[in-house]
Amino acid sequence: MSLLNTILNLIFPSSCLACGQEGEYFCEGCLKDLPLAENPEEDFIYSVFNYRDKAVKRAVWLLKYNGKYSIATILARAMSDKIAEELSELEAFENFTEPVVIPIPLSKKRLKERGFNQAEILAEELVKINKELNLVKNVLYKTKETKNQARLRDRSERLKNLKGCFEIKNPELIKSRNIILIDDVSTTGATLVEAKKVLLASGARYVIGLTLAH
Repeated sequence: MSLLNTILNLIFPSSCLACGQEGEYFCEGCLKDLPLAENPEEDFIYSVFNYRDKAVKRAVWLLKYNGKYSIATILARAMSDKIAEELSELEAFENFTEPVVIPIPLSKKRLKERGFNQAEILAEELVKINKELNLVKNVLYKTKETKNQARLRDRSERLKNLKGCFEIKNPELIKSRNIILIDDVSTTGATLVEAKKVLLASGARYVIGLTLAH
């Protein structure tokens, strides 16, 4: 898939999703000018960009449904900058040290259909940028197929839809550890709330969420 994307990028060069300038999916100026996310309802979640912005929504769509891996590098840089701002405060007040990064998983069915997990791609790029972070993949699993969260408007319905959908394997890898959960978009925060709950129940010390958009 990555080789195919490389070939396609050579044939069809990327252009900025905001201004159209040929080069990267976001030129440096437009990336800085993207509207920032409003604070999510859940105070343990940190989000970077406002999902209502057309360019942000297009970027998420290209990564999530078109598998444009190259855009993940640019987006992960913004996520790294965001979490760097928060980590110093968390370290001082919550002893949030040596965190591990865990992407929100897809179900086996959804992963087979899509062929990749966009949250995992973002997490992989994030740890490449921030060498102090370590990626852990084989802990959090989605074992229950759920309805598409985007089609459920009510927060209580979203929470009910996700109840019991995550399971923990290899809990020794997270025992007493600080964790950064990674996802692409947080709307009501229901997915991250459910994932946080099972991680804490399995021995994690402290859990925060980091998403590209809200």
